[in-house]
Amino acid sequence: MQRFYRSGQFARKAAVSIRTLRYYDQEGLLSPSQYSEAGYRLYTDDDLVNLQQILALKYLGLSLDEIKALLRPGRNPRSLQEVLVQQKEMMQAKRAQLDGIIHALDETTKLLHDSQCDWDSLVRVIQAIQMEQNKEWVKKYLTPEQQEQMKSLSEQSYSDEAHERMAARNIDWTEADQERASGQWASVYADLARLAAENADPAGVEAQDLAKRHSDLIADFTGGDPQISKGHNRWWKNHDALPDAQKPFPSPYSQEEQKAQQAWMERALQIYRQRQ
Repeated sequence: MQRFYRSGQFARKAAVSIRTLRYYDQEGLLSPSQYSEAGYRLYTDDDLVNLQQILALKYLGLSLDEIKALLRPGRNPRSLQEVLVQQKEMMQAKRAQLDGIIHALDETTKLLHDSQCDWDSLVRVIQAIQMEQNKEWVKKYLTPEQQEQMKSLSEQSYSDEAHERMAARNIDWTEADQERASGQWASVYADLARLAAENADPAGVEAQDLAKRHSDLIADFTGGDPQISKGHNRWWKNHDALPDAQKPFPSPYSQEEQKAQQAWMERALQIYRQRQ
């Protein structure tokens, strides 16, 4: 026989606060299985299993949006494995960043010991270490040819003002940030390919969730800056105009599939914007 727990009982059993349960309900992560006639939330042991999964993924550093996508019914278990691998790489990158900070502290301590340190010296030490770190981690993901292609596209697409604003926004961008963004975009593209191939309803719940994730990632990148947004749109137009062999990241899909995916995404985004 199914046992039901009211919010307080369930919160104590799960070792979380009632406020956390309400927040997860609000975010669409974990809703009560039922409500009593008096309107009380009622949870089950199955809900406890789901909550434990959420808490485990949260502990591993995943965002609520990422957790929601992973726990959506029908997701391939392979997706979880890939996300966990990405998360591990991000944590390793964060550890490397901390190692760089420790190195900067050691260098600064030496300068202080030799009475050679002032603020300008400290800034130069930190900048030199940051530049070296940035050059190294980028090499892991982009070949020299890809870096040149990306640079050329950016020069064609963004104004000088937009370049300056982007540089200011991305001054603290790390490998961990890049890994997280890459994972989020990979999830978006995988869902886009599947939904477009299924000819899913662009106004449907899953399609609109995808449109929201897509829009949120664009907003995170541009920061709502009109100059950066304009350059971003030009970048993709210039990118799509290139022959496949000259694109930094060739698509695994045929041109027909790419056009179908793009048309489907545009319809979903149009509906999403109209609903805002």
